[in-house]
Amino acid sequence: MTEPDSEDSHKTDPLFTCWTTVSTEAEGLAIANAFVNERIAACVQLDGPTTSIYNWDGERCSTTEFRLWLKILGSNLPIARTRINELHPYHTHQWIETEAVKVDEKYLIWIKEASNFLRLGKKDPS
Repeated sequence: MTEPDSEDSHKTDPLFTCWTTVSTEAEGLAIANAFVNERIAACVQLDGPTTSIYNWDGERCSTTEFRLWLKILGSNLPIARTRINELHPYHTHQWIETEAVKVDEKYLIWIKEASNFLRLGKKDPS
């Protein structure tokens, strides 16, 4: 495993943590598997259930949801935005992107390798 200069590497392709919520664990697993299988995200964590309280169409709502945390390289954000719009069951879904300011060098190297696995011409590990 070659180790890029972490400072320059992070600036050229930073890590983002993105998140969204879905109604069921099954919906979350479907999105998580698609993002990891397509190497858009290196890792997706699914947690919940959690309770969301919000106003919608003038009504106070309280729903049970599951949260997905997706680790995505900046270079993969355009395809991530496209795929979440294609896969997400909500018409108006939450999609929040935050850039990681500090990332452990070894973890960032792993993220880059996991995210670019197919693009580097390597065979699928399965």
